[in-house]
Amino acid sequence: MFLSRRTPELPTPEQALRGRPEPSFTVPSRHTVLGNPLLGPYPDGLEVADFGLGCFWGAERTFWQREGVWTTLVGYQGGSTPNPTYEEVCSGLTGHTEAVRVVFDPKTVSYDELLKLFWESHNPTQGFRQGNDVGTQYRSAVYTHSPAQAAAAEASRAAYQRVLTGSGYGTITTEILPADGREFYPAEDYHQQYLDKNPAGYCGLGGTGVSCPIGVAKAGE
Repeated sequence: MFLSRRTPELPTPEQALRGRPEPSFTVPSRHTVLGNPLLGPYPDGLEVADFGLGCFWGAERTFWQREGVWTTLVGYQGGSTPNPTYEEVCSGLTGHTEAVRVVFDPKTVSYDELLKLFWESHNPTQGFRQGNDVGTQYRSAVYTHSPAQAAAAEASRAAYQRVLTGSGYGTITTEILPADGREFYPAEDYHQQYLDKNPAGYCGLGGTGVSCPIGVAKAGE
């Protein structure tokens, strides 16, 4: 009980669990809803986006329902422990956040549109929590795969901050960092497409109800 009341803190690389050189479990080959492979390499022309927005069960469903998304998978990202398990991530001693990898066709859905979905699907002002889910693994994050993604993510954060501030919300705590050097480790089989396998399962996802503008920053340049 004492530990559960402590304010969550990210471990330093020296404090993080050691992990392992190889995964301790296997990942399913195909998406249970979309039917496409979970792991790359992906077909030419597709792009990859990585988001953390709280419990990854509901977050993944939000993205797989979007037209233009080719596949999704959940995993752990942004920490120091190689090949962590779910239990290790939940201990707060790996530094990872629960993340969703979204593989999408930019001809059908743009990265800006995925960012809008990301911002509106959770409350990005809560630090190491989402609603009743508390811990470093629930922090909001965007891990970018190109300079263009980084610029779009930064612009969208600034645009959303303006409308959130106007609605009485605090400062966005979302970390926006390059995916390079922050490996995405796929989660265990039972986490992949969890809410397809368990339709009545837990979904802690909840937004602010404030719409995120697309293109505001560009229009004001």
